[in-house]
Amino acid sequence: MLWFVPFSRVGVVALFVVATLIGLWAAEHAERALGTKDPGVIVIDEVAGMTLAVLTLPLTAPVLAVAFVLFRVFDVVKPIPARQAQTLHGGVGVMLDDLIAGLYALVIVVALRALLGWP
Repeated sequence: MLWFVPFSRVGVVALFVVATLIGLWAAEHAERALGTKDPGVIVIDEVAGMTLAVLTLPLTAPVLAVAFVLFRVFDVVKPIPARQAQTLHGGVGVMLDDLIAGLYALVIVVALRALLGWP
């Protein structure tokens, strides 16, 4: 059971997979039940996106802070293809734009660490 220690690498990967799969299902049903596209009460997409933003990184306070800020910026700005992904129907549309924002944040933090020798 130690594989699911919340801040172990396996725990983070498990959280990402579970949040994404449950998020796809839950967002699909929530949109139908609430009758609106990407309702603000759905936040599991943010959990999945932020988890992706740190998936392969050391979970230190500076890394988490930079990844969080970058994730939020990309989530608000929605650079290509995130904006287009958001227009997809159902749970995929709700989840995919946040996953793209998380991926962008992850790539930038990995690049910053490589360029700056940042631990």
